[in-house]
Amino acid sequence: MNPSAVSSAVTPSGRTIIWRDEFDQPLGTGPDSARWSHDLGASGWGNAELQAYTAERANSEVVEDAAALNGRALVIRAVRDAAGGYTSARLNTQGKFSITHGRVEARLKLPRGQGIWPAFWMLGDGFGRVPWPACGEIDIMEMIGHQPGTLYGTLHGPGYSAGEGLVKFTELPAGTTFADAYHVFAVDWQPGRIDWLLDGKLYHTLTPSNLPKGAPWVFDDTPFFLLLNLAVGGKWPGYPDATTEFPQEYRIDYVRVYSLA
Repeated sequence: MNPSAVSSAVTPSGRTIIWRDEFDQPLGTGPDSARWSHDLGASGWGNAELQAYTAERANSEVVEDAAALNGRALVIRAVRDAAGGYTSARLNTQGKFSITHGRVEARLKLPRGQGIWPAFWMLGDGFGRVPWPACGEIDIMEMIGHQPGTLYGTLHGPGYSAGEGLVKFTELPAGTTFADAYHVFAVDWQPGRIDWLLDGKLYHTLTPSNLPKGAPWVFDDTPFFLLLNLAVGGKWPGYPDATTEFPQEYRIDYVRVYSLA
């Protein structure tokens, strides 16, 4: 265990953990199928991305990690194949766990490189029946690899989506990156308000008053499920170039969800 990281595991005052994955299953196994499902395929995923998502161990497995709190972590791995294509993994809890309001938190170590795009995010349970962005999307963490020290937190809904999403960023001190060490990314989500936090420090808040005139707040009437993925390429991060190294690893120490109080 990394002693300096112990404080990151402390339950927020007065809150109860209502769902968690510590990824403490045997080394070399995949994500717990009771908690996570794999999205599969190579459709571009609405963003002209390059990767094919798989359920193969080459793309998602539990590994030994001395910097993780319990000595192991889930790694999502983006790989370039011999033909020049890319594979990776995208996990979701749809139909297995969802929540309305609470703290949603993960301790993550991020990859880096041009065209690399890790995310930890949430979608409304209506996704698949309710068109995006009407279902709502809460992006807890996004990082684009050519900005390895910059964190983005974004809200998408009807009238404020894609390039018009409500976004704010925060940055690590100059010369440090999210690939150097684990950090804790979270949202505190309560009725009519969502706060974004990095290592316990608030950097972004949104309420219905921040929405475009007439746009609805779609974040209090339905549960949301969790997603973790590592994309390669896309309209926002751009595409890998000669400087991009593979494989790239996105490490997840834990995911925890707490009650509001």
